[in-house]
Amino acid sequence: MRTLPTTFTLSLVSRLNVYKTPPSSPMFHFCHSRFFPIPPPRPLSIMASATQPSSSQAVSPEDVNKETNIFQLIQAHQEKAARLSPVEEIRTVLDQSTRGMLSTFSQKHEGYPSGSMVDFACDANGSPILAVSSLAVHTKDLLANSKCSLLVARDPEDRTDLVITLHGDAIAVSEKDQAAIRTAYLAKHPNAFWVDFGDFQFMRVEAKVVRYVSGVATALLGSGEFSREEYQDSNVDPIAQFSKPVASHMNKDHAEDTKVIVQFATSIPVDNAYMLDLDSLGFNVKAGYQGNTFKLRIPFPRRAEDRKDVKTLIVDMLQAARSQVN
Repeated sequence: MRTLPTTFTLSLVSRLNVYKTPPSSPMFHFCHSRFFPIPPPRPLSIMASATQPSSSQAVSPEDVNKETNIFQLIQAHQEKAARLSPVEEIRTVLDQSTRGMLSTFSQKHEGYPSGSMVDFACDANGSPILAVSSLAVHTKDLLANSKCSLLVARDPEDRTDLVITLHGDAIAVSEKDQAAIRTAYLAKHPNAFWVDFGDFQFMRVEAKVVRYVSGVATALLGSGEFSREEYQDSNVDPIAQFSKPVASHMNKDHAEDTKVIVQFATSIPVDNAYMLDLDSLGFNVKAGYQGNTFKLRIPFPRRAEDRKDVKTLIVDMLQAARSQVN
């Protein structure tokens, strides 16, 4: 693997991807639930000294120092927080993704690239599987020249988040693999009834090299690339498959609990916290403080894959946070 050095900057905007969050944002939506039978938390001590100026107030040196101190806390926390290895994270993100931009060599406009948004699902080897129609321009391009690339953004709305580009060759799936590939594709796209239409076929993009670029505010991965062998020899994180239902449940019913865990685990004051995703080593949140938004990595106290019990880990973290507050 070749990894390019990550450039660090002391700019709060570029480092933290800070932006103003409208009051209607889901991050401001808190729901009560009896899932955690624990009394509501008192504010953490670190929040006691935090004051929020009104929009009409001028920015004072104290406010600037406060922002700098929070930035330093975030920087120190992010750099030591446990996370998956880069190749595991890339493999896992691709396995959980379902849509990307396919680039092909245009047959109609020779010498120019052509791009299409496509649905896909990864097979057991991490190869993206496409269901393509013979009527589509990109299918005609691939049949003439199999070389292509698939670009996938973990968060298309965040330009600093992880972006992966898989370069490879699109090969028609053999007859003997059709049933297994169809099952794998429909598991990710259950409503794709058109895959059985006569003009559709499955194609597998066999990786040659996998490149990635990541904003330092999110994953601290920097940029680099993996060979086909490195990529295929890596593993999909076993807990990531539960990421969406767990994050959805926490955001819907336990937003206040997530906020308490974040403050306890990071010692960083936050006004709200929205869980984005999780893996066996921890979870990622989008947090807000005084109108600014940034991302944080929250490590589990032990590997979730050793316990296969994410709920217990989260409850343990919450109980530890509440005991510290009380």
